[in-house]
Amino acid sequence: MARSVWGVDIRSAETGELLYSHNGDRLMMPASNMKILTLAAAAQNLGWDYRFRTILETTAPVEAGVLRGDLIIRGSGDPSINTRANHAATVFDEWAQALKSAGITAIDGRIVGDDQAFEDEGLGPGWSWDYLEAGYASPVGALQFNENVADLTISPGAVEGDPAIIRLTPGTGLTLTNRVTTVAAGGTLGRLTVFRRIDRPELEISGLIPLGAKPVTRTVAVINSTRFFAQGVKDALVARGISVSGEAVDLDDVAAEFAARAGVTRRELVSAQSPPLRDIATVLMKVSQNQYAETLLKAVGASAGAQGSTDGGRLAAAATFTEWGIPRDGYVMSDGSGLSRYNYIAPSTITSVLRRMYGDPVHRDAFLATLPVAGTDGTISTRMRKTRAAANARAKTGSIANVRSLSGFVKTQDGETLVFSIMANDFVIPSATVDWMADLAVETLSNLRRR
Repeated sequence: MARSVWGVDIRSAETGELLYSHNGDRLMMPASNMKILTLAAAAQNLGWDYRFRTILETTAPVEAGVLRGDLIIRGSGDPSINTRANHAATVFDEWAQALKSAGITAIDGRIVGDDQAFEDEGLGPGWSWDYLEAGYASPVGALQFNENVADLTISPGAVEGDPAIIRLTPGTGLTLTNRVTTVAAGGTLGRLTVFRRIDRPELEISGLIPLGAKPVTRTVAVINSTRFFAQGVKDALVARGISVSGEAVDLDDVAAEFAARAGVTRRELVSAQSPPLRDIATVLMKVSQNQYAETLLKAVGASAGAQGSTDGGRLAAAATFTEWGIPRDGYVMSDGSGLSRYNYIAPSTITSVLRRMYGDPVHRDAFLATLPVAGTDGTISTRMRKTRAAANARAKTGSIANVRSLSGFVKTQDGETLVFSIMANDFVIPSATVDWMADLAVETLSNLRRR
C-alpha cells in the first residue's frame, strides 16, 4: 500500500471522542459508502414509513368488458416491483383481478407508461460507458420493473459451426448482434463477452459455446425503463387472461397525442404501494443495490415538490447535511449509489453521518437494521468469521476498481459502540488483501478494552 492512500476515522458512537484518525478529513472516493449518505437523506426527508405509489389510470370507457382505449400506468419510482419475494407477480395478480372486478377483460388500446414524476436521464453522472450493459448499472426512472435488468440467454446452435441461439427479454429497447459460434461437443466454453455500443442501442455478444452445453444466462441493463415496465405489465395482463391489442409505449413517445387531449380527466382503476422505506433500505444496504440508491436520491428531490432528479436530490441532501452540521467541503455527492468516480467523501464525514443516525431515536434502530452484519448476512456475510467482530460489526461495504471502503459500527469488549470509516484508494494489490486489512482493523476494534 506504499503508493496507495488510506483514510480512517474511528470514534465513540456515543460521545464522538476521536480514537484514531489517518487522513480522516481527506476526501476519498467512497464507492458504495455513498449509499450511507443517500439513505440518511432519504430517511430524514421521506421517513421510514414512506411508500412509493404506482397507479393504473384511463380516460377511456368500458364497453361490454372491453376498455376502449389506453391503460395508463403512472409511476413515482417504486423500485420494488421485481422478483424479490415474488413482489412483481403479487402486484400484477392484484392489478389483473382489480381490472376484472371493474368489468375489464380486454384492452383495445395501448399500455402507456407515464414516467413524468422523474427526469428522463436514467444514468448517474460520471458512470463509465464500458459497463453500461451490466445489471449493476441499470437506469432509473419513475416506472421500474425487475430492477431494470433483463435476461440474456445464450444456447448452442443445432450443429457445430452454427451461430448460438440468443434470446433477450422483450421490451429492453436493445437489438442484438450475435457473434457467438457453436463448437464441437465437449469443447471449451469460450469467454462470452457482452458489449453495449455507445453509438446505438445494440448489444454485441461474442465467444464460443459447445454443442449440447447448458444455456448461459446473463443479466443486462435495459435502455428505456418505462417501456420495459409497460411491456412487463402487458405481458403479465395477457398471461392473466386480459388481452391487449396495442403496444407498450413510453408516454414521451406519444406526448403530442396526449397533449392534444390534456383537458380529459383520467380516472384511477387500481394502484399499488411499495413496501415501506425501511424494507427498501434493507435491500439497498444489505446487497448494495445501486438502482435503489439512485431512486431514493431522486425521490428525495421530488419530496420538495419538483420533478425527481439527481440534481434536486443532491440539493435536498446537502440542505439536510448542512442542518446536521456536516461541513459542505467534507463530501462531493455526484450520484446516490457510489458507482460514479466523481464522488468524494472524507472518512470523518461518514462517521459524522453515522453518529447522527445512531444518536437519533427516530433513525437509530431502523438504520442499524439495514446494515450488513459481519459473518452473518449481506455483503460481509463471509467476512470476519470466527472473530469477535462476527455477528457484532454492522457495516456498509464499497467496491469499485482500485477503491474499497468499510464503514459502520462495532462493539468493543467493554460493550462500547464505536463508529468507524475505513477507505482505501489508488491501490494495485489484490482487493481481497485490502478487504482483509480493513477486516483486521475492525476485528482489532472488537477486541479493544479501555478499562
